Amino acid sequence: MLIAVFLTLSGCKDSERDVITIAAAANMQFSIAKISKAFTKQTGIQCKLVISSSGKLTAQIKEGAPYDIFVSANMKYPEEIHASDLAVYPPKVYGYGQLVLWSMHDSIQPSITILTNKSLQHIALANPKTAPYGQAAVEVLESYNIYNKVKEKLVYGESIAQTNQFITSKSLEIGFTAKSVVLSSKMKGKGHWVALDEKKYLPIKQGVVMIKTENKDFEGTQQFYNFLFSKEAKEILEDFGYLVTE
Repeated sequence: MLIAVFLTLSGCKDSERDVITIAAAANMQFSIAKISKAFTKQTGIQCKLVISSSGKLTAQIKEGAPYDIFVSANMKYPEEIHASDLAVYPPKVYGYGQLVLWSMHDSIQPSITILTNKSLQHIALANPKTAPYGQAAVEVLESYNIYNKVKEKLVYGESIAQTNQFITSKSLEIGFTAKSVVLSSKMKGKGHWVALDEKKYLPIKQGVVMIKTENKDFEGTQQFYNFLFSKEAKEILEDFGYLVTE
């Protein structure tokens, strides 16, 4: 699933030089939109967002997709981009994601124990082959030794975005998602969720790289990269439940 969002603010320049394309992991959909708006307000540089799973975005970058920055849900894919000589700098961690269990059904109080309940038929999670949060969900299930007990219930979304659709539409009873999603203004207060023990899955180190492109405004791309590590951007990330680097 690919979501393209074009963010503009009134008064911003409309020159092609003043637009940068940011490929962002689905868990960052809400937070990167807010960060991009803050960046545009400060610099006048517009941001075009392309939202999908980290694995799919990596494949697109390798195929020559015209992205300027890749904001991933882990370090594996940015490191892969760097190893392919497609990144300007080595990848850098901008934050650590957190995993939650979420349900929109009033009768369900999310917990690990409820997942093995026979009355619960489906569990949503992002595809662990391409989405780091999906991999983290599998790690949690394995940590509690219940993966084999629930594997027939698992329904995979292409990304966290599609997984969220499964949950919010109530087509599936419960699912794993990013804490940043349930804390977003769009989703805050909807349904029931519980944060999962961080010791039950490997730290979700989220990394960013600048992509080698023929972008006519490399300076603007560098500005956004720097802004992602600014105090303002870190505060936004914290508001969305990310742990930020020093």
